[in-house]
Amino acid sequence: MGGELIRLDNKHISVDQMTMSVDRVLHCYIHNMFGPPSPLIENYLREAGFWHVVTIGKGCKLGPKLISVLIERWRPETHTFHHPCRECTITLEDVHLQLGVPVDGCAVIGPTSSTDWGAVCYELLVAIPDNINGGRIEIGWLRDTFPEPDNDLTELKRIRYARAYILEMIEGYLMPDLSRNLVHLRWLLKLIDFRAAGELSWGSTVLATLYNEMCRATRPNKAKIGGCLSLLQSWARFCFLFLRPRLDHPYIFPLITRIPTSLEDIQLLLDQRSEAQHVKVPLENFATVEMHQSDRVLRQFGFRQLIPVAPEVFYDEHKVNLR
Repeated sequence: MGGELIRLDNKHISVDQMTMSVDRVLHCYIHNMFGPPSPLIENYLREAGFWHVVTIGKGCKLGPKLISVLIERWRPETHTFHHPCRECTITLEDVHLQLGVPVDGCAVIGPTSSTDWGAVCYELLVAIPDNINGGRIEIGWLRDTFPEPDNDLTELKRIRYARAYILEMIEGYLMPDLSRNLVHLRWLLKLIDFRAAGELSWGSTVLATLYNEMCRATRPNKAKIGGCLSLLQSWARFCFLFLRPRLDHPYIFPLITRIPTSLEDIQLLLDQRSEAQHVKVPLENFATVEMHQSDRVLRQFGFRQLIPVAPEVFYDEHKVNLR
């Protein structure tokens, strides 16, 4: 059995290799915001639909083992987590309840390339970094260029600071990728008018990004995962009561402490006690499209299902990215 080869994502791997990949612990990343934002930009953040997530996007500690066990059970074919008794998934309702970002509205789509990202950056931020890598700029440059605003700032400067703040939050907290310190200026194009930005379905974009990152992380050779992992972790703790931390105030977000600490314990709990409650719609993030199963729980009519050892297929759609 140990020498048997199977085909996975156009590659042949041994059963032993696949078994080893199940026990891997993924490297997870999140950039917590530094305290509350300046009151000088509160109105802009509220208009753009980011105020609530700003108030909770700090102090979150990720649990790589919990996240890794969940990814073991994620299937790109269905965009659901497969547990012994049922399937379940993160829905747009979960995104809205957990993060407070808008889920109704227009899809976040548009051009992913520009002939002159420097001109875009200068027009909306009135500053250009020394290096723009394929439309990406360093988050560190944003922090250095836009420090905490003073009360005597003009309205235009407050607007620029708000744009920089939202850019940092998008890349660091809501939709981090594996670059860890780069943010694409395509998001800046959606922040020209804060009122218009507030009419976009940012929740769909966050969920599409997370779906895409989870699909990529199912590959045995992947060691890192991006996306809004605080959403994944908090959803799991709300959905599965036995994973919830013990807090005096159970509705405090994010949920941080006291969950099982070993891979085996988390796997056993999910095997034995997975329980929770169908339209199918696309989630869009510029060029990325992910299908969304809207039911909170896809019931298995009381039968137990086997958890597949690995995804059968890695769809071509998952190869589309904006990196």
